Amino acid sequence: MGKKKVLYVNQEIVPYVPESEMSIMGGELPNKIQEKGFEIRTFMPKWGNINERRRQLHEVARLSGMNLIIDETDHPLIIKVASIPSSHIQVYFIDNEDYFISRQAMTEDENNAEYPDNGERAIFFARGVLETVKKLRWTPDVIHCLGWMASVVPLYVKTAYHDDPSFANAKVVTSLFHNQFKSSLGTNFKRCLEFRDAKADLLASYAEDFDFLELGKLAIDYSDAVVEAGKDVNADLLNYASNKGCPLLRYPGDDYAQAYADLYNEISK
Repeated sequence: MGKKKVLYVNQEIVPYVPESEMSIMGGELPNKIQEKGFEIRTFMPKWGNINERRRQLHEVARLSGMNLIIDETDHPLIIKVASIPSSHIQVYFIDNEDYFISRQAMTEDENNAEYPDNGERAIFFARGVLETVKKLRWTPDVIHCLGWMASVVPLYVKTAYHDDPSFANAKVVTSLFHNQFKSSLGTNFKRCLEFRDAKADLLASYAEDFDFLELGKLAIDYSDAVVEAGKDVNADLLNYASNKGCPLLRYPGDDYAQAYADLYNEISK
């Protein structure tokens, strides 16, 4: 039997963005899991504050060029890659002129105001990752989503892409962090989410005005396991996951690699 494959969908990865609980794990976890004998791929948004020349990003023409339609507007998908110097882990970056290149920061502008289209950006990121994995002809056993920007991925894996050979047997893990957005994703977010089998009736039970809790519930509802990935995680979301009976890995501390590897093996038997 070959190596199990884990796809990481990260919101942040060191050294491409400043250090935080999330970005440090985004950089370290794939390397630790690769050392445990897994095959990995890792993705993140190409945030506007990433210095492409300094970080040696370059576009992959064969993976770029697809148009993703969100809210009846075409958005060209650009794929870039770079390798983390300390671990040589290759990172795939999801980029687009409107959603990422034109912004000088991540989820907030220079006045610390959250971008009103963060929901659309999360949708573009999720679909960009999944379409790129298909092009890579790579079939993950586990898809691990880290950060709220990746919270749309579980829904799409289990609905819009459920019969795609790349994802038909994939198990989805969602990591919950302290990091969260403060405003809502707007009343248009649910309509923008609709795609293929991710239809409106599946979203009817969620609030019209999507806030952090609603997005977290959406991710948990379509995940096969949930991880308490750090300290001070939102208690309401942890309780929600626990009450659903979803496998829940409580915060394992700093020495977490074996606990994560065990979880991957358990859910992907």
